Amino acid sequence: MYMATEADEGMRLDALMGERGLYPSRSAAAHAIEDGKVLVAGEPASKKQAVKAGQPIVYEVAEQAIDTPLMGEPIPLDIRYEDDDIIVLSKQAGLVCHPSEDHLDGTLVNALIYHCGADHLCNVQGEKDRLGIVHRLDMDTTGLMMAAKTNAAGEALMAAIQDHVVDRRYLALVHGVIPHETGMIDAPIARHPKDRTRMCIRDVPSAREAITTFTVLDRYEAGPRDNGYTLVDCKLFTGRTHQIRVHMEYAKHPLVGDTMYTANSPRHESANRGLARQFLHSFKLTFSHPITGQPLHFEDELPQDLANVLEGLEERRCC
Repeated sequence: MYMATEADEGMRLDALMGERGLYPSRSAAAHAIEDGKVLVAGEPASKKQAVKAGQPIVYEVAEQAIDTPLMGEPIPLDIRYEDDDIIVLSKQAGLVCHPSEDHLDGTLVNALIYHCGADHLCNVQGEKDRLGIVHRLDMDTTGLMMAAKTNAAGEALMAAIQDHVVDRRYLALVHGVIPHETGMIDAPIARHPKDRTRMCIRDVPSAREAITTFTVLDRYEAGPRDNGYTLVDCKLFTGRTHQIRVHMEYAKHPLVGDTMYTANSPRHESANRGLARQFLHSFKLTFSHPITGQPLHFEDELPQDLANVLEGLEERRCC
C-alpha cells in the first residue's frame, strides 16, 4: 500500500505510480489500473483520476522485469508489407504477441527481434518485452496486425488507433441467428472481479469505453444440437482486451469455439463445430502510413480451420 502525500495532491494516478516507482513505468501503471489491480480509498480507480493527499492506494505488486535480454527466435512470420518504418503481418493461431508470466518466449516479439533486430523495433511503451508492438491480437485470434520499427512510427500508429482512424475489421462466427442486419454494442469493459484471466461488462471506474459495430454477412439455420449461427463483420472503434468476445457474449451471441466466454452457448460440444479456438479473424486493415501518409489497405483470407467450418455449414445457409 502507498499513502498519498501532499506532494502527490492533484497528480494523475498513473503518472504518480510511475514516478514513485510503484510500477516500472507510467504505461505499466496504466495497464495495471485498467486491469483493476489498483484501488484508491478502497474503490476501483481510473488512470486519469487526480490523487488526493491522505488517500490509501492499494496495488498488486508488479512482476519483476526479466534482467536477461529477450532473444530473437526463428518463428515464421507471414509478412504482407514491410518498409523502414512498419510491418503488416498475418498472425497465426497460437502465437502470443508479447512475453508474459505464462509465455516467457516463443512470442511475436521474439519473432520480430529475430527478423529485425532489437535495435530496429520501436519501444514506445517503455517496456522491453513489447518491442515493435502497437496493438495486440489474442493468442488464438488470427489475421492482420501492425508492428512498428521506429518510435516515430509506433507513436503515430498508437495515436491513430486511439483516434479511431485505423479501420480494423474482423470476421466472427457466433452462436444463434441474429435477425437484424447491423448492430452496435456500446458497453464498458473491465477486468472480471473474480477471474483475473477474463474481462466483462462492468460499471466501475476502472472500466474503459468499448464500442463494436457489426454487419451480418450470412446466417445458418439451427440444427438438432445447436441454435444456428451468424457470420458477422465486426468493426472495432476501441481496442480493449477480448473486446469482440466479451461484447458478443454480452449480446447473447458468443463466438463459436470460445471456451472462455460461453454464456448462452449451446451445451452440446458439437455446436462448436470441432474448433479448438474462437472463430475470430482480423481480415481487413486500412490505415494511413504513419510517416508518408500513404493510404494502405490489406485483406486476409480465412485460415483453413475456420474456412472448413463455413464449408461444413454451407447446406444450412439461409437465403
